[in-house]
Amino acid sequence: MKSEIFFEAIRNRKRLKLRYGFTEITFEPYYLATNKFGGKVVFGRINRCNEIKMLEFDKIFNINILEMSKFSPLIPLLPV
Repeated sequence: MKSEIFFEAIRNRKRLKLRYGFTEITFEPYYLATNKFGGKVVFGRINRCNEIKMLEFDKIFNINILEMSKFSPLIPLLPV
């Protein structure tokens, strides 16, 4: 069920409000993957900060899609 919510949010570029551990955050999901231990993870930005974070699926609870809130992915520019 979590994967389907994240797939929909990534496809439609919707922000999520979720609880990660004991903290409630707003999250912009970019990419779903597995870590080196075989656990599911999701990459994205937390609360509009400028760095990409990895969240573990096991610590994510109470996911809500924020319907009226879209985002544009942050694409870092590399110096030439």
